[in-house]
Amino acid sequence: MNFIDSHTHLDFAEFDHDRKEVLDRAAKNHVSDIVISGTTAKRWPLISQLACENCSPKCHAAYGLHPMFMNEHKDEDIAALKKILTSKKAVAVAEIGLDFFIPNPDRDAQIKLFVAQLDIARQMNLPVIIHARKSQDIVLKYLRRFPDLRGSMHSFSGSEQQAKQFIDLGFYLGFGGPITYTRATRLRKLVSNLPLDTMLIETDSPDQSDSKHQGKRNEPAYLPNVAVTVALLRDISVEEVAQATSDNARILFKL
Repeated sequence: MNFIDSHTHLDFAEFDHDRKEVLDRAAKNHVSDIVISGTTAKRWPLISQLACENCSPKCHAAYGLHPMFMNEHKDEDIAALKKILTSKKAVAVAEIGLDFFIPNPDRDAQIKLFVAQLDIARQMNLPVIIHARKSQDIVLKYLRRFPDLRGSMHSFSGSEQQAKQFIDLGFYLGFGGPITYTRATRLRKLVSNLPLDTMLIETDSPDQSDSKHQGKRNEPAYLPNVAVTVALLRDISVEEVAQATSDNARILFKL
């Protein structure tokens, strides 16, 4: 039984002092593959260094420009993104999207960046990993302009109706630590009811820790806790969750 962590930020400084140990713990907890999603252009080189398909766990690179870091992005970053996707192996364009939850978001600038990255993903025939806060319907609007694109909705938090719309577009839904909290009734209902073949599991390390590690740094070794919660909510075995979500990740990211 193996698990695939479909979304992490192992390049973040929180792991600089013990990244090897973090990966060792992930392997011991049956995490076979980890997707490392980009946020800013300056962090892409480290992600490239961490990508290793002959290691355990296998680490896979995804490059993108995150909407929460708009003040760090430069005009030339779009050209740089296309260049690194051409020169380095990547499993996705990520993490991209729209975040209208942050204070005073520049919506027009975010949308322009988002659409530019969707277009690059289309050109490169790569899936996308999307961040969407207070922007689900706007994200849907722009995804419909790229009907051939596939991807995942990272840390999905929308309604069941929105979930079905993303699924109809060929997108998977990513669930992580938040579903392990009993107070997350709406999210847990989604996990109970949505088709298992549309789901991915993730940690979003170092963020979004599960209920057993609340307030602590998250890491891929904790991914089985997410899988156990999915299994309990659906009244199925953890093995079934591991198999289905791993199969979904392998299909989407061509692992």
